[in-house]
Amino acid sequence: MQVTVTNADGLKRELKIQVPAKDLEAKLGAKLDELKNQVRLKGFRPGKVPLSHLRKTFGKQVMGEVIQETVGESTQKAIEGESLRPAFQPAIDLEGEIQDVIDGKSDLTFKMSFEVIPTFDLADFSKVSLERLTAEVKDEDIDEALKRLAENQKNFEPRAEGAKAETGDLLTIDFVGKIDGVAFDGGSAEDANLELGSGRFIPGFEDQLVGARVGDEVEVKVTFPAEYGAEHLAGKDAVFDVKVKEVKAPAEVKVDDEFAKRFGIESLEKLREALAEQMKSDYDRMSRQHLKRAMLDKLDELHSFELPPTMVEQEFNQIWQQFEHELQHQNKTAADLDEPEEEIRAEYRKIAERRVRLGLVLAEVGEKNAITVTEQELNQALAQRARQFPGQERQVFQFYQQNPQAVQELRAPIFEDKVVDFIAELATVTDKVVSRDELFTDPDADEHDHHHHDHDHDHDHVHDENCDHDHDHDHGDEKPAKKAAAKKPAARKAAPKKKKED
Repeated sequence: MQVTVTNADGLKRELKIQVPAKDLEAKLGAKLDELKNQVRLKGFRPGKVPLSHLRKTFGKQVMGEVIQETVGESTQKAIEGESLRPAFQPAIDLEGEIQDVIDGKSDLTFKMSFEVIPTFDLADFSKVSLERLTAEVKDEDIDEALKRLAENQKNFEPRAEGAKAETGDLLTIDFVGKIDGVAFDGGSAEDANLELGSGRFIPGFEDQLVGARVGDEVEVKVTFPAEYGAEHLAGKDAVFDVKVKEVKAPAEVKVDDEFAKRFGIESLEKLREALAEQMKSDYDRMSRQHLKRAMLDKLDELHSFELPPTMVEQEFNQIWQQFEHELQHQNKTAADLDEPEEEIRAEYRKIAERRVRLGLVLAEVGEKNAITVTEQELNQALAQRARQFPGQERQVFQFYQQNPQAVQELRAPIFEDKVVDFIAELATVTDKVVSRDELFTDPDADEHDHHHHDHDHDHDHVHDENCDHDHDHDHGDEKPAKKAAAKKPAARKAAPKKKKED
């Protein structure tokens, strides 16, 4: 096998590989010899079929297999021989007529094109300083959590006969929705429960039932939002004939030991302790998220190197597709935004570059420090994912057994967290006590965004140490990048209960 480097421009590589026809012939002969003892042909005893007959019968088919195997083997040997690290699977371009190669008339010659992972020096993490935001769980925080629990557990008691419904009351209603006097499909329900002020129904619906009494028949006039999910209803004026069947007022919930027992906890004191522990866990999670964001920002600042163009392009395309998908949900296109599409694309390309850069840096840290994901850690993640689908655990396990890419998406965030922990151990980390509200401010929100977009753009994807730099990304805890319309539409409200458009 002869290997010639025909292009080494930047991170691009092109290798020309030539495998002599005689080598292919030798492999073909070996395969046909193995086949001799396996095939059963009429007129020949087992193992006595002449090679010439086998060649005539199976030669082209077997040579095709030989060529395919040879391309794979020689590609790997060439990469190893040149000490290269491809950023993705090389593209193969055969030269000459493949039939001539199959017939043994010419050598197997092909070119393999790819980009390589850049070589770069990692920063000295012992000289990195990071700030970690922390907050204390206070008694008033626990009191507020208890109040929220009580609100979620509130009871409703019937109001006095003839009493008017107030905001916060629970109504039982029948309704029929009509557009231009004609009832529309999915716009009717009986014995529907509606808490006034909950915002569950479309804007204006609940307000018009304040003051209603049991037995009242109210004509509720509303307009479906322009961004409503069902296109045949969006922006339409509608009238709902509503009959009020029951009016209940919220009853006060006493927070005491009996209240705690509703949650399977023996006393109010124990409930407070459980809430404090849960809140501390939430605080620690947010503290870690802030530290991770600060670390990624610092790593991005400290490393600068050429990026494989195809990796950046693939990342950008993924981000842009997600952006367009979200715009479709708003019945918009990039042309509807108050920012030129070229500027949006340029901004997202920078995001893609950051993701690729950080992914390569974290992968390099993992590789140089033998950071791996154990089977036990992977199995724990898989079990946790399966628990999210009660009753379908077997199907979840089967899905991951049959989809290596899905397993990679479980492995990647574990690897990322282990690398982050490793760097944090080396860096100087200083705790800063902040308020709870500051701690729970999304560290991935871009506070300096001049276009008022929801970037989420620094939810960075990284490479697993087992990815072989094939551009597999972390889609675990991180949300995909998105860019909302500059002028966000009003939040959609659900149509009345039991509507198909809900």
